[in-house]
Amino acid sequence: MAVINTNSEHEKLLARLMRAEAEGEGELGMLMVGNVGVNRVLSNCLDFQGIRNLEQMVFQSPGGFEATQKGYFYQRARDRDIRLARRVISGERVWPASNSLWFFRPGGACPATWYDQQNSGVYKNHCFFQPTYEDCPGVY
Repeated sequence: MAVINTNSEHEKLLARLMRAEAEGEGELGMLMVGNVGVNRVLSNCLDFQGIRNLEQMVFQSPGGFEATQKGYFYQRARDRDIRLARRVISGERVWPASNSLWFFRPGGACPATWYDQQNSGVYKNHCFFQPTYEDCPGVY
């Protein structure tokens, strides 16, 4: 059962985002990007107040994703990508992105905090950051 309301077009948008942001980090990395996206829809807090669906989340500006803002969000969603997107839409969570609202790829080591958000862990080249429960209970 889906944890957010969606439709097939929104699933494809999430799949494309996951591919654009983390294809080089394999399925697990793509699932983590999907977790961050779904968490942004669920959260309704901090930078993501009023983000109520996947389309709004994917194209949020400012505060959105580099892939949509810098032009490498152009590849179509493959069947494999859509299956991965459906897994996170159905509630599958992967640490360290389980409760994260942000990730980025630093030039060096991951900082302990990023814009006052705690580092929840690293996977390959991406650092993940999550809010506290008090600041954002919707992602927990």
